[in-house]
Amino acid sequence: MIKKIGVIGAGQMGSGIAHVAALNGRNVHLLDVDQSLLEESKINIERNLARQVSRGKIAEKDAEAALSRISLGTEYGDFSSCDLVIEAATENEAVKCKIFETLVEHLNPEALVATNTSSISITRLASATDRPGKFIGMHFFNPVPIMQLVELIKGIATETRTFEQIKELSEDLGKTVAEAEDFPAFIVNRILVPMINEAVYVVYEGAGSIASVDIGLRLGANHPMGPLQLADFIGLDTCLSVMQVLHSGLSDSKYRPCPLLIKYVEAGWLGKKTGRGFYDYSGDEPVPTR
Repeated sequence: MIKKIGVIGAGQMGSGIAHVAALNGRNVHLLDVDQSLLEESKINIERNLARQVSRGKIAEKDAEAALSRISLGTEYGDFSSCDLVIEAATENEAVKCKIFETLVEHLNPEALVATNTSSISITRLASATDRPGKFIGMHFFNPVPIMQLVELIKGIATETRTFEQIKELSEDLGKTVAEAEDFPAFIVNRILVPMINEAVYVVYEGAGSIASVDIGLRLGANHPMGPLQLADFIGLDTCLSVMQVLHSGLSDSKYRPCPLLIKYVEAGWLGKKTGRGFYDYSGDEPVPTR
């Protein structure tokens, strides 16, 4: 049984994974290179747990117990007692491979390794470890405590036992599993992010404004959130990264990233996390930037 889980990366995804695992009774060790990010992450987890308590979703004693199960650190050696380590770092293959090369030296031989990548080849990432058979893609969705889906992706070497253990864990965490094959961007992002990219093209080509595109999809297609608002929520750098993986991996021009998306990322306008993307979040209400 997977009892202790390590999480690499104290951003939105890593914090959310730690939150859900700890609330489910697992001991969690959260690692990041920056101690201040770790402390900020734990404050955010505490705030999100408190929100669940206030809404009657969980008991206060369960929130307190979950928080007590989360430890923080900057040293990979702290993962030596983990049964599973989930990498939730930035969506950059070179960065992830470097993390795995460092990580595996500190793991016990039976420990499993998962990546929360939203688009990168599981087979390639697994090759950066000493245990491709015990490596799997475990793609959570943001915000992790709310979103019900986990995509599970086997690399070419992933053992059946590894998949079964991670599927059991995912369901234990209250998630629904969608099994995906190891193709670029898997299932959800292969469909979702090209739609976002097309929405950016509509603005880029002058066929519609940011506000019109989002109103159109919300009211015309009954989407809960417009595609450009959603892009800001996901992070425009992540959207661009997924499109680049699709374009290079499938060699199809329909996956070419929109030049306007590239410009926004180059400007550092990455969406809600930077305060500006397709919308400006500096005021009381988001304002379209075009």
